[in-house]
Amino acid sequence: MSAEIIRTYIQEVPALRFIGKKYGDNDRINGNYGKYWGDWHSNGWFDEIINHSGKDIKTIYEDGDAYIGLMRHYEGQFEYWIGIFMPERANVPTGFDYLDFSKATLGVCWLHGKENDVFFHEEECSKKLEQAGHKLDDICLERYACPRFTTPDENGKVILDICFYLK
Repeated sequence: MSAEIIRTYIQEVPALRFIGKKYGDNDRINGNYGKYWGDWHSNGWFDEIINHSGKDIKTIYEDGDAYIGLMRHYEGQFEYWIGIFMPERANVPTGFDYLDFSKATLGVCWLHGKENDVFFHEEECSKKLEQAGHKLDDICLERYACPRFTTPDENGKVILDICFYLK
């Protein structure tokens, strides 16, 4: 594995509202959703959600200001959502959808490597958490926390959080 799991831990999160946009398998370009992440940044959609809420998202939970790639299977279809967690019942700006989540526990893995190497390791992370005795739900998150992901270390490596809701 070109990226390595350097930390695993359990994190309690409050009830949250995920606000974002949903993509499916048919939206993949070259097997991924990178083009849509570019759209999010160039269109200022993260800022639009945050500004609409009027909340300091850093206070929601630890790493509450991270951008999220949320993956789940729903009604037999794969869904990939891009967005951000907000406080429960947060107002949703026009043009965005949302998912509500109850208070929960996350299993978190930190993947350390060059940016292009930290993706597509959900299976290794799930096995690591299951080996520790955790039962995983079907919701997985890529959590792009600042500065872990946004500021490479002295070797040019970043940390991508892969999180699973636990049963």
